[in-house]
Amino acid sequence: MSQQRKAVALISGGLDSMLACQTIMNQGIHVEGINFFTGFCVEGHTHAIRKQDADKVKRNNALWVAEQLGIKLHIIDIIEEYKQVLLNPKHGYGANLNPCLDCKIFMVNKAKQWMQENGFDFIITGEVVGQRPMSQRKQTMPIVAAESGADDLLVRPLSAQNLPATLPEREGWISRDKMFGFSGRSRKPQMALAKEFGFADYAQPAGGCCFLTDESYSLKLTDLWQARGKRDYDLDDIMLLKVGRHIRPRPHFKIIVAREDGEARFMSGYKKEFVSMHCASHRGPLVLIDGEVGEDDLALAGQILARYGQGRDAEQVEVTIRDRAGAERNIFVKPLPAEQIREEWFV
Repeated sequence: MSQQRKAVALISGGLDSMLACQTIMNQGIHVEGINFFTGFCVEGHTHAIRKQDADKVKRNNALWVAEQLGIKLHIIDIIEEYKQVLLNPKHGYGANLNPCLDCKIFMVNKAKQWMQENGFDFIITGEVVGQRPMSQRKQTMPIVAAESGADDLLVRPLSAQNLPATLPEREGWISRDKMFGFSGRSRKPQMALAKEFGFADYAQPAGGCCFLTDESYSLKLTDLWQARGKRDYDLDDIMLLKVGRHIRPRPHFKIIVAREDGEARFMSGYKKEFVSMHCASHRGPLVLIDGEVGEDDLALAGQILARYGQGRDAEQVEVTIRDRAGAERNIFVKPLPAEQIREEWFV
């Protein structure tokens, strides 16, 4: 009896990795998924806490994909290891702070390590030739295979017929004829295949799966580095960059203004880490203050807070200031007129 081969698949939660897994599973291969958590993942965070996204399904798409496929998913925290990929990318950044090529090399390398440690035979990704401008070009896909060390144990089922044969194909573990030759940015071939496989529900691909591809987020991260005088971050930093209005009225501090109740509830978990503010006399948002501030700074922060509350047209608003230890005191401020809130303050 021939040995059943085993493959580990990189699962992002998108349609491509879902289709790649099913394509290989249909050939009798045992597949398990692996999902690397960097902290910059888009899915499952902002729409899970924001009321305006209430119509979106609250789910972790990687876990959901694994459930639909009936496979085991291994979620691995790589936050600390990933820092060097982001801070010092050998192949540079994309349009924003996205080190896409280095990121893919790093994750495939981690998958290779996992494969070897767990007795698996090869690696699957949902990459499609020409779909991503940085990491999924025909010229860069061999770089991923070579620099990750995966070499010809890296199988891309959706574009396999456009690429050199891999070891699993040459050894007869999988058939090249039962894979595909997709290329380009069009999603129509994948959507047609999804229908063929019976997948009626799947994550929409628009926007990518990483906040680092987003210009606004990248600008916030750059601002954070400039303000602190060093290129570093922790998980709390990168989570808070995903929520609220970020306003830096003076170089040494910024305020994060909750835009709705969901964000305020999330941000309230950080009250022991930051000085915070809320309106005492009127309904208004929660504000976190990042930086060391004096009385003039607190007064200005209170004026901006008042502008975003229901007391924006009042002569005076009472604001509660809470320090990191939980001690509270109140000040009275005049809401800052809208025309005095400068555009360049917004990060």
